[in-house]
Amino acid sequence: MEENDFVAIWLEESGNPAIEELTQLNQDLASKASKMLADHILSENDLAVALDINPDEIKRWLIGRHPFSLKTIKEISSTLADYTTQN
Repeated sequence: MEENDFVAIWLEESGNPAIEELTQLNQDLASKASKMLADHILSENDLAVALDINPDEIKRWLIGRHPFSLKTIKEISSTLADYTTQN
């Protein structure tokens, strides 16, 4: 960090509410998806097919190794909601 990087210094000292909110959304969504998978409402493969992604990506999401973008959060939320209303 540069000595006069005021933005970086401020973020380090005070945090960023938007980042904290996005982090919480990631955790909540991963938890909800994990529960649905554990309850056999859908499989990792079902979720991967519905989102048109590689099933390995689902595994990385669920163990917290790959954060969701806001777009992905919306897509996953919509997909989980669809599965919830079907069952």
